[in-house]
Amino acid sequence: MKICCLFSAALFLLSTAAPVYSHQSTRHLLQARLEAPIESAPARVVTAQTSQLTIEVVEATTETPLSGLVRILRDDGTALALEGLLDRGLGLEADFQRLGWHVIHGRATVAVPREQITVEVISGIETELERRKLDLHGSKMELLRFELNRFFDSRAQGLQSGNTHLHLMKLSRTQSDRYLREIPRGDGLDLLFVSHLERIADDAYITNTYSSGDLQALSGDGILFGNGEEHRQNFDKFGEGYGHVMLLDLKELVEPVSIGPGIMEEGHDGIPLRRGIGSARKDGATVIVCHSAYGFEDVPNWVSGLIDAHNIFDGSLDDNYEDALYPLLNIGLRVPFSSGTDWFMYDFSRVYVPVEGELTVDKWLRELRDGRSFITNGTLLEFSVNDLGPGATVVLSATGAVLVRARGVGRIDFKAIELVHNGRVVSTSKSLAVGGHFEATLDVAVRIDSPSWLALRIPGGGQNELEGKLFAHTSPVYVEVAGNKGVFMPDIARSLITDMLQSIATISKKGKFESDEDRERIIEIYRQGIKVIETRLAQSP
Repeated sequence: MKICCLFSAALFLLSTAAPVYSHQSTRHLLQARLEAPIESAPARVVTAQTSQLTIEVVEATTETPLSGLVRILRDDGTALALEGLLDRGLGLEADFQRLGWHVIHGRATVAVPREQITVEVISGIETELERRKLDLHGSKMELLRFELNRFFDSRAQGLQSGNTHLHLMKLSRTQSDRYLREIPRGDGLDLLFVSHLERIADDAYITNTYSSGDLQALSGDGILFGNGEEHRQNFDKFGEGYGHVMLLDLKELVEPVSIGPGIMEEGHDGIPLRRGIGSARKDGATVIVCHSAYGFEDVPNWVSGLIDAHNIFDGSLDDNYEDALYPLLNIGLRVPFSSGTDWFMYDFSRVYVPVEGELTVDKWLRELRDGRSFITNGTLLEFSVNDLGPGATVVLSATGAVLVRARGVGRIDFKAIELVHNGRVVSTSKSLAVGGHFEATLDVAVRIDSPSWLALRIPGGGQNELEGKLFAHTSPVYVEVAGNKGVFMPDIARSLITDMLQSIATISKKGKFESDEDRERIIEIYRQGIKVIETRLAQSP
């Protein structure tokens, strides 16, 4: 259940100071970023005469001004830096910044060379892309109006999107404030958790400086901010250890934020994540495992009922459901899916949940904990089983069929939607072009002979406009049959026991403890997890 991945994450927090984090993603963050200050990409120096280009972005049906992203390409395909507009790739690698996306809020005027250019505009992940070619030879001033077609309206469906995992570093406070005010709006996010993170030499983490009051002051214009902390342990600087968890909507910072010499170059490994998780739960916080299958303590904490949701694709492009989430579901656990972006907003990664009335952090987290979610970085999903959505339970008095209705829609071709039954794809529907976007629908009866979970996903492959590998997956709908309440696959259960035994061996070898009692306290967590699963195995038919 473990995946080799590089990163160390963290998160922000609370009432006084908001935190930041330090994680290395496999694609989007170079270690050099930890040593060198980040600056905004300089505006391209235009040596030829320039034209003043005014761009307006509105929604097609309502003509309401929209926030979104714009880029301008030369004939050779290179993107222009647009002076005055915020570079969507601020803080990320130069390879990301070459994409050329900038944030626009309704209307902007930029200086561009008098040549043939192509202008592209999008808003969040729910509108089509509009593209215009323009010949500016001899033109001093032009106006382009983009009327974007919305193919999915999350607000109208009562859905609110959130990013559960974000840290910023090597920015000034002014840059960071602008980043937080503009990029989430351009991406169409509703809620963003800015998280505290600590590691040695953590003075570069600008998000650690935000208090809860600061975040409240930033909230507005359609974006709400919440606080959090990334509580974590690694045996090496970026090596796997107990893992990382997000503690969201805390009232007080949980100390130590980061555990052990692998991260802090001091202290010991004798403190489990479980202690911090317990403190956070008493505080009323929501606990989310980070980084897919990265870390050892996720399994024993899940089987002990201490976790509320599980992040995937929050900092790595190499995650997969089969290793991270399906084994937990296949021993009868209810696992809400969640996501975020970790270091800067390198992707559109988010999780949608339904919220009635005014959006608040508390209401949004409650829906996430109930598993009424789907995650995506581009494809929007609709899914029901016997008219019940993600997180719900369908109760059958006997074996029989359930009716599944599903839909996928996205700006980028996602190829298909797939119905997953207890970890296996049992039905697929290919996507079709509809105007400037793609859609797929599924209406199928599924035979249920034993307790089950059903979910909808896309197969993966393809990239969105930020070059993120497309993903989308709903949390499951659960099916009880004749009083039997949960899936339990003995072979999966035994593999998780093996996983925890291997964790014990690794901890015994790599951990730095002050005493044998400290080591035993850590190992006992895994023994307890093993015992829970062994008890289930003994009770299994």
